[in-house]
Amino acid sequence: MKLRTALLAATMGVIPGLASAQPVDGLYIGLMGGYNIVQDADLSFKPTAIRNSEVSFDGGWAVIGRIGYGFGRLAPWVGARVELEGNYRENDVDQLRVGGARLGRESGKQRTYGAMVNAIADFDPGLGFLFPYLGAGVGWAWTNWDSVRGGGAQLIDDTDNNFAFQGIAGLSVPIDAVPGLAINAEYRFFGTLQNEFAVRNAAGVNRVEADNYNHTFLIGLRYAFGVTPPPPPPAPAPAAAPAPARTYLVFFDFDSAALTDRAREIIAEAAANAPRVQATRIEVTGHTDTVGTAAYNQALSVRRANAVAAELERRGIPRSQMVITGRGFTQPLVPTGPNVREPQNRRVEIVLR
Repeated sequence: MKLRTALLAATMGVIPGLASAQPVDGLYIGLMGGYNIVQDADLSFKPTAIRNSEVSFDGGWAVIGRIGYGFGRLAPWVGARVELEGNYRENDVDQLRVGGARLGRESGKQRTYGAMVNAIADFDPGLGFLFPYLGAGVGWAWTNWDSVRGGGAQLIDDTDNNFAFQGIAGLSVPIDAVPGLAINAEYRFFGTLQNEFAVRNAAGVNRVEADNYNHTFLIGLRYAFGVTPPPPPPAPAPAAAPAPARTYLVFFDFDSAALTDRAREIIAEAAANAPRVQATRIEVTGHTDTVGTAAYNQALSVRRANAVAAELERRGIPRSQMVITGRGFTQPLVPTGPNVREPQNRRVEIVLR
């Protein structure tokens, strides 16, 4: 029991550092900025095609603001959220080639701005300080070629709008000093369907089509509302008195219903004492900690109770003498908040009546 008490104190001591690291549950906002690369794009002139025509861009910048809602943990290692995003990207024109020849004296900008709806999955690898996430989004974007010039003449000054799409890969690092605040670093591949712009030349107005594919590297902050500071660690609990001879506790590993060697020893002791205390009914009740959904933990608690009952039966206790139930995380031995891995709550109680 002294060892168990020490382990409890150590576990509770690290909970404050991990409390703000849980997947987002509720409303959040975020702002990011960073470096944007536009892929070189082939140019398709209309109505007359001019082969070997392309545009390239210098590195530029991007800014993204978002508001979203997190659904917390959907499974022990995964959380989910959805968000609405507004974005802006800007890059200068580097080179224009028409028919394989560079025009020279190129200038102008490509600006892209739009709105996206994203779905994101957060992952908990068990590190306690680093949380990767993956996502995808769709939306609508406007692409503007502003005063694009080549060879000393203005060629394009036009805007088109189109369906947009993106993939997202990122890392989140919670800031424990400010509950709900996290630093995010992301890579995004952002693209639109092919845009078409008016071309002004000596022959009049023509058209040109160009792709718009972006590689964006971002860093910023995300703030989740409603995250309360974790409670201070409790003082070490005094050594508990020995359990009564009629009650036995069998503990389990995280997210497991497998019996350990120590668990089998405790079950053997309970089975041996049942005749000595003239037990007529044996209550076998399973419990879990608070990580995961209520439905998942209810099923896990029943599996744990059945595992203990099977071992009691193997040691001579008839199953008809047992009352086997699962309580999920509704009756914790150590009260905690949601999504807390508490070893003392992962248990089955054997009570000899």
